[in-house]
Amino acid sequence: MKGEPCPIPFSLGKPLDKGVQMGDKKRVRLMGLDIGSRTIGVAISDELRIAAQGLKTIKRTSLRSDFEEIGRIIHEFQIEKVVVGLPKNMDGTLGKQAERVLQWVKDFEKQFPLSVEMWDERLSTVEASRVLLEANISRKKRKKKVDQLAAVIILQGYLDRQKNSNHGAAYPF
Repeated sequence: MKGEPCPIPFSLGKPLDKGVQMGDKKRVRLMGLDIGSRTIGVAISDELRIAAQGLKTIKRTSLRSDFEEIGRIIHEFQIEKVVVGLPKNMDGTLGKQAERVLQWVKDFEKQFPLSVEMWDERLSTVEASRVLLEANISRKKRKKKVDQLAAVIILQGYLDRQKNSNHGAAYPF
């Protein structure tokens, strides 16, 4: 429910960097999502919100399982805000996949008390595929990593815009 903390009482079994105290403020990360019909690419920012890094690709089975896995990530990495790619058509209109993503975000906001920003993700998957192809990654491995890299591209674009709108400030909060 909105306004209540996400109750995820377990960890994924790895020691994680939970954030560093900075005066009275705790630095926390942002999460980028590339939501597809079969998978969700996940990226997280560093604590300074300068760089995005790929975390994983979630295979979608149900909305509940989506939220359980994303809830674990939110808890483990102390995610403060989520940036979701909005797959607009080339002319800027919203198609069926964009409508599905918007509905997913509405459902997400009912479950998690986090700020969600939409980010125009036109061609992010195309760019991710190109990068992986240029890196000479096999077709099988590209298929596994393309959504994760698309999430990195979405989140990095958002981080860069925040940095530029804050005149290069390292802490855009």
